[in-house]
Amino acid sequence: MKLELRAVTKHFGSLAANKNVNLVVEPGQIHCLLGENGAGKSTLMNVLYGMISPDSGQLLINDEVVSIRDPKDAVTHKIGMVHQHFMLIPVFTVAENIILGSEPVKPWPFIDHQSATERIVALAKEYNFDIDPSATIENLPIGTQQRVEILKALSHNAEILILDEPTAVLTPQEADALMIVMRTLKAQGKSIIFITHKLKEVLEIADVITVMRLGEVVGTTTPAETNEAALATMMVGRDVSLVVEKPPAHTGDVTLGVTDLFVQDDRGLTAVKGVSFEVRAGEILAFAGVQGNGQTELVEALTGLRRVTAGSVVLNGTELVGQSVRDVLNAGVGHVPEDRQRHGLVLSLSIADNLVLDQLDSSQYKSWWGRKLKAIVENGTRRIAEYDIRAQNEAEPLSSLSGGNQQKVVMARELSRELKVLICAQPTRGLDVGSIEFMHRQIVAIRDEGVAVVIISSELDEVIALGDRVAVLYDGIIQDIVPPTTSREDFGLLMAGSRPTVSAGSIS
Repeated sequence: MKLELRAVTKHFGSLAANKNVNLVVEPGQIHCLLGENGAGKSTLMNVLYGMISPDSGQLLINDEVVSIRDPKDAVTHKIGMVHQHFMLIPVFTVAENIILGSEPVKPWPFIDHQSATERIVALAKEYNFDIDPSATIENLPIGTQQRVEILKALSHNAEILILDEPTAVLTPQEADALMIVMRTLKAQGKSIIFITHKLKEVLEIADVITVMRLGEVVGTTTPAETNEAALATMMVGRDVSLVVEKPPAHTGDVTLGVTDLFVQDDRGLTAVKGVSFEVRAGEILAFAGVQGNGQTELVEALTGLRRVTAGSVVLNGTELVGQSVRDVLNAGVGHVPEDRQRHGLVLSLSIADNLVLDQLDSSQYKSWWGRKLKAIVENGTRRIAEYDIRAQNEAEPLSSLSGGNQQKVVMARELSRELKVLICAQPTRGLDVGSIEFMHRQIVAIRDEGVAVVIISSELDEVIALGDRVAVLYDGIIQDIVPPTTSREDFGLLMAGSRPTVSAGSIS
């Protein structure tokens, strides 16, 4: 099916999210939509899927003007959407989520579970998805949940599929698997709109690339006609450094010492198995590894969110094990969590309130009669400008921001406190190249101020670029701690649980 958007415009108050946007997607085409956080990509797709109404413009399918007032209309016109934050019900099974809203019955009002299961199994087999229809969503890894979302769209006979930041929460292996799925769908003649910040993915998978900036289309190109640097410049409107500028570290004394740490996961299984490491003032220790090898449990243990089974976490001579999250924060630990919406933000509150969530008990923002609203607002205004958070004002609720801008709020808040150690899990997940450049500079700057930094990232490029030393985690065990100059081949072996013929480094 051919899709065309003509002169689509959408305002939110005085903010023009889309300005006369034109877009054409041909049948059997993977059309990548690039842009900074707040460029208007998700707004445009929400217009297409009927989740919001445009102020003006037209939508055409196969050269005929159509009206899409809600997602039901979109599904009727064979448009499916996989949102950045999945629209699945965690306590329902795979089958229940996929058939929700179009349940087969026999006789009414009983649901024909057998028929639904058979249909889902056949559909999963067609696209080579290894999915158990009876599995509960909350027990599935993120990559599998995404496949459920895709199957749900395909079960409604979608011919146009919108994928909004689909790889932002995936491991490299899961992202590679998604690329295979996209090529399969393309071969079947389906049209795919692929929204992403990852330039390498765009150049690998796209047939056509459209770049948006500040709500407008600034250019359309193809992988053969462009490169990463050129795309980054189109997105941001200036030259962007794709290389982290990081002077040599000048380290001080040990700030954070972790000894023989054991931590269990939610199932009661040991996820962190006797981990020991040290981080000095003024250095970045970056953790590499495929997601699901104990990274989440390690971060939660270090920040007081998860009980430690055994071992010690010492910050400048103070034992943190057994202390509350509040005590850990007050000791000088900054935390950028892996799941910003669950552990980092309160979406219903304003940007200004979120920027002081961990400081509301300080005299700067609290007095004997209540909150100091003027100080909170002034801080919000200042941080929005400092971190280029795309919002109308500091009173806007967090829920209205894109995922990347939400991440900026978390980072702005954590770096506004006096820290001894900063722990960042997936610090640039969902951010565009300009924002990634900015965040990397902030992390390096705070390292150079003498703060110890721990980075956990599933992006090997990021780990290598930021780390002064790199710890490779596999199955809850540190395989080795190596210099960032270690070869990718050796990193790959360590991340897979093997060791290079000649060790790339030594644990220290």
